[in-house]
Amino acid sequence: MPVIGTAGHVDHGKSTLIQRITGRNPDRWAEERERGLTIDLGFAWSTLPNGVEVSFVDAPGHERFLKNMLAGIEAIDFALFVVASDEGWMPQSEEHLAVLDLLEVRHGVVALTKSDAVDPDLLELAAAETHERLEGTTLADALVLPVSATTGEGIGELLTAIVDHLPQQRESRGRPRLWVDRAFAVSGAGTIVTGTLLDGSLSLDDAIVIYPGERSSRIRGIQSHEKSLTEVEPGRRVALNLAGVDHNDVTRGDMIGLPGQWITSDRFVVSLRTARFVEELDQRGARQLHIGSSAHRVEITGLTGTLAVLQLDTSIPVAVGDRYILRDTGRKLVVAGGRVLDPSPGRTKNAMAAASLIDPASQPDQIADMLLRIRGRERLARLSAESGGGTPTDGVTIGDEAFTEDLFADLSERASGLVGDEHLSRPLRPGLALATLAERLRISPGVAEDLVARSPTLVRRGPDVAHESHEVSLTASQDEAWLLARERLAGGLSVPLEPELGLEADLLAMKVRSGDLVRVSPELVYLPEQIESIKTTLNSMEGDFTVAEFRDRSGLTRKYAVPILEWSDKEGLTVRRGDVRRIR
Repeated sequence: MPVIGTAGHVDHGKSTLIQRITGRNPDRWAEERERGLTIDLGFAWSTLPNGVEVSFVDAPGHERFLKNMLAGIEAIDFALFVVASDEGWMPQSEEHLAVLDLLEVRHGVVALTKSDAVDPDLLELAAAETHERLEGTTLADALVLPVSATTGEGIGELLTAIVDHLPQQRESRGRPRLWVDRAFAVSGAGTIVTGTLLDGSLSLDDAIVIYPGERSSRIRGIQSHEKSLTEVEPGRRVALNLAGVDHNDVTRGDMIGLPGQWITSDRFVVSLRTARFVEELDQRGARQLHIGSSAHRVEITGLTGTLAVLQLDTSIPVAVGDRYILRDTGRKLVVAGGRVLDPSPGRTKNAMAAASLIDPASQPDQIADMLLRIRGRERLARLSAESGGGTPTDGVTIGDEAFTEDLFADLSERASGLVGDEHLSRPLRPGLALATLAERLRISPGVAEDLVARSPTLVRRGPDVAHESHEVSLTASQDEAWLLARERLAGGLSVPLEPELGLEADLLAMKVRSGDLVRVSPELVYLPEQIESIKTTLNSMEGDFTVAEFRDRSGLTRKYAVPILEWSDKEGLTVRRGDVRRIR
C-alpha cells in the first residue's frame, strides 16, 4: 500500500486538500483545528479511482515544526507537493523540496492549490515559477496541476495523476522495520504505537524488539485504517498494540524490528549532498541527524568531498542505504542529506575512502560482500543486519564468521609461522597448543581448528598444532640425560623427585607424552614397569585399607604412598571412602 506525503509552505492548503480527497481531517489536535495550523504529523487514507488504497501523511509546513515534518516524510513513496497559487513559491516550499530531493523521492505531483482565488494569468505565472523551482531536483519532471479544495476543481485530474505516477509496490526483504511516530495508551488495551511499516510483514503474537535499548515486547493487536488485522504487509500505515511495555517507555524515534535482525551503531560513514541553497558545509556547528522518525544530536568527525563520518550520542539501528537528513540547529535549516554507506566503519584514515566503494543500491548479498572486503573479517549476524539481510558470497565462512580470501590466506601464513617458531624454540614439543594459536591470531578456537584443517602444511596432534614434517628427536646430550634419569628411576619405588632427575621440562614432558614415563603427581614420575609393580601391590590389598597399611605393604614412606594412592583414585584403580580405600 503506497504512502503519500504532503510537503509545502505553511497555509498553502495541504491539510484542506487531504480532507477534500479523503473526507478526513488529518489535523488530530484541537489546537490545530482551532488555529487552522498543522503542528504535528496528520494521517488519513482513501481509495483511489483505480481501487488502490493509499495512506496519507500530512506534514506541518511552518518552519518551527520542520522537525515534525522530518519525522514522517522519510517513509513516503509519493510526494504531494503543495504550492498556493495566490502566494507562489515561499521559503518552506524551498526547504521542503530540499528535503524531498535529499531523500531521493522521485515520484510525486505538485498541486497548485487555491486556483479559484486567482485569475488565469497569475495561475499560469505560479505554475511557471514552480516548474522552474523544481528543475535540478528529483521532482523535476513532476506534473504541476491547479486544484481548488474549496470548489473541487482539478481534484479529478490530480487523482488521475497520482494513479498514473504511483511507484510499484516497494521491495520487501523480509526484515520488518517500523519507526514509531506516535506512542500512547488506550484504556483496556495498553500501549499503542503507530508508524509506517517499511519492510517485511508483522503478525499477531510476533516477538519484537524496540530500539534503542533492545527492549522486548510482543504484538497483541494490529490495526490499519481502523481495521483489525492478523498480519500487515510493508508499505502500510499501522497501529500496533504492544504487550509488556509501558507507553511512557516508547517514544517517537524508536524503531521496532524482529529479534536478531538489527544491530545498532553510533558512528557511520555516509554519502553527503548539500542542499542546493547551501554553498559549503564544514565540520563545525550544532547539527541534528534525522533518520526514520528519530532525531539525534550529531557531530561531523570527518568530511571529504561527498563523504562524511557522523558521530551520535546514542546507538541506533542503521543499515547500508538508509536515508537521512542533516539539519543545522543554530540556523534551523536543512543543510544536507544522503545515505548510510558503512554503519560501523573502522577507525582508520581510509574509512571514508573504503566506504566510497559501497553502492547502496546493490542487492543485500552484494552489500555484504562489499562490507566484508572493507573489514577483512566480520560476524555473519552483523553483515546481515547492516546489509539488509545479505550473506557474503565471496570469502571463507567458518561458523558464524566470514573472512576475505586474502585475510584467511594471511592468517594461514601467520599460523604456519607461529607453529614454526614453536618448533624452533621448543623442538621437543609436539607443536603449539591450538588454544594458544587461536589467542595469538585473535580468532576463536573453532576458526583456528578450521584454519589448520584447510592448511596444506599444518596438522593436529592431540591438543597441539604441528607442521606435518615435524618430528621430535633427541640430541646426543638429551639422550644421555634420559638414560641417566632412567637408571636413577629404576632403583626401586622410592625414586628421585622430578627436580632431582636432571631432565629439562620439555624433555620430561615429551617422555610423559610418549609413555616412557607416567606422571603420578606434579613432582613424581615412574617408569611403566614401576607402575605395574605399584598395581600388583595395590591388587594384593584385601578389603578396606588405609594409607598406613598400603605404606607398610609397599615398603614406601608416606611421602610416596599418599600421591600414589591419590593417583590410583584418579585412574579408577581404587575407590576412597573417608580414610579407607578399596580396590575397584
